[in-house]
Amino acid sequence: MNFTRWSARLPGTQRRAAARADRKDRTAATAPAAAGGSVPAARAEATPPAAPAPDGPVPTLDGLSVHDTLGKVPALVAVVYGPEHRVAYVNDAYAALFGPRAPGASAREALPELTELGLLPLMDQVLRSRRPRTVKSRRVTADVNAATNIAAPRPAPPAPGDGAPVADVPHQAPAPAAADAESRPRSGYYTFTCSPIEVGAPEAGQPGVLVFAADVTDQVEAAERLRASERRQREAAVTLQRSLLPQELEQPDDLRVAATYQPGGKDTAVGGDWYDVITLGAGRTALVIGDVMGRGVRAAAVMGQLRTAVRAYARLDLPPHEVLQLLDGLAGEIDATQIATCIYAVHDPNEGRLVYASAGHLPILVRDPDGTVRRAAEPTGPPLGTGGWMHTSGTMPLGPGSSAVLYTDGLVERRTEDIDEGVAALERAFAGATGSPQVMCDRLIRALGVTADHDDDVAVLVLQHPARTGHDAELFHNAALELLGGIEAAPRARAFASGVLVSWRFPTELRDLGVLAASELVANSLQHGTPPMRLRLRRTDRRLIIEVTDGDDHLPRRRRAEPADEAGRGISIIATIASSWGSRRTPGGGKAVWCEFALPAGHG
Repeated sequence: MNFTRWSARLPGTQRRAAARADRKDRTAATAPAAAGGSVPAARAEATPPAAPAPDGPVPTLDGLSVHDTLGKVPALVAVVYGPEHRVAYVNDAYAALFGPRAPGASAREALPELTELGLLPLMDQVLRSRRPRTVKSRRVTADVNAATNIAAPRPAPPAPGDGAPVADVPHQAPAPAAADAESRPRSGYYTFTCSPIEVGAPEAGQPGVLVFAADVTDQVEAAERLRASERRQREAAVTLQRSLLPQELEQPDDLRVAATYQPGGKDTAVGGDWYDVITLGAGRTALVIGDVMGRGVRAAAVMGQLRTAVRAYARLDLPPHEVLQLLDGLAGEIDATQIATCIYAVHDPNEGRLVYASAGHLPILVRDPDGTVRRAAEPTGPPLGTGGWMHTSGTMPLGPGSSAVLYTDGLVERRTEDIDEGVAALERAFAGATGSPQVMCDRLIRALGVTADHDDDVAVLVLQHPARTGHDAELFHNAALELLGGIEAAPRARAFASGVLVSWRFPTELRDLGVLAASELVANSLQHGTPPMRLRLRRTDRRLIIEVTDGDDHLPRRRRAEPADEAGRGISIIATIASSWGSRRTPGGGKAVWCEFALPAGHG
């Protein structure tokens, strides 16, 4: 058997290593000894002496035997032949790691490590098919924890006349006793390759397999460290993302709300999706959903800043388009390279509608009590951070019995279809979704095919305005009185409030506080506002709301009144007796001033 046929069966990297080992041996064998044991001094003008002519024929690769060649390869090598995979040869590196092996014994008995690796059945296939085979990593003993195995066929044991004697192939090289510790094979991870090889004359040989194992422990451990690092970074990013989202949604009196967030993929690049529910007072609720373009911790950080800003602007009780206008400027200041989409919507149960503004976000879907699903129409402005755009607000009916869903593009966008098709699929799923808002969130995610392996973040916010009947309906009431002004307005307001609160069966103390609050709000409107004026009382299962609107848009503020002042104490009185109070401008150019009283537990 000759080296050329051996090496032709090896993978390219190992074949080059074997050739380098052969060249090193030939160079050492032919290097001339220094005369007299001394080395002459080097001179700059000296030229290298010509190499002496060889005394005999130059060695060729065809003259090398198997153990002379593979014995010097640092990889593990074992040669087996025949249907029982009998051992023909193992090199020094193989013996150093697994121990010496007796030639002629079957691999099942003499090479138990191959059994642990699951190579024997694979080698049977190789002998039959004459084709390479590959198997994933296998954990073997404590010495070799795992391996990536590649198998390919090889023919047979040596026969006379093949360039190497028969006795030369099953030569068993002993394990090196005094080898340097760093050069010894080590336990760890190896890539196992089974390659075809000629052993002996083809007409006299038997098919067999060459097992070649290269140490890849460093690469595998580096990959494991990288995967562990990426896993820790992803966990940190997801933790950051979730910590920036609401830990518990506010639950308005008139709405049932639930939301779901699912990070996309398995890498560290979580996105900047967010949602929020903000109670504004007077029974009104702000609903927010947004998506910062890009992925990673930076996108999540920008998202957190925008969400905090939205909550701050919401406390000003501004119209939706004004909130987006403020956010647009802030987004450019936070990071000019980041662009975000957002919807800010406000639900007013007294009006039975949803007022909204959109900055490049996907449309809200509203389902009517009869199951009809409608998309929110224009206006929709460009994403936040682009600047130079005046946002406007739109409205959608959202009365009792209706539901709505706000969502990010990860729910409906797919690479293989237009995004409108995804929104249409969501409409169909939303039309048939029933149950609580949380159940509807889960059903919509499943219906749109979102799994743990989904490659984009998904945020879904579902709200329901339930239609109440029976005893539940008795806990929600509205009453309103139009006031034209004049000296009779305050007495009329007090009488109206007293009668309504008595009919709602409030305790005397709460009824008196309500009448006082209505009187002060009407008096403030008479003094600082303009007609038309309106007094509205609303009760829910948790609070009493008193609100006065007028035609002037100057908002009141609380101030400290001096002892000699005859006015300026109304808002201070309201702030003292009520649970909360506030004011806002109304779309018609006027204002609304309101206060709330928390109902006693179990009332109603």
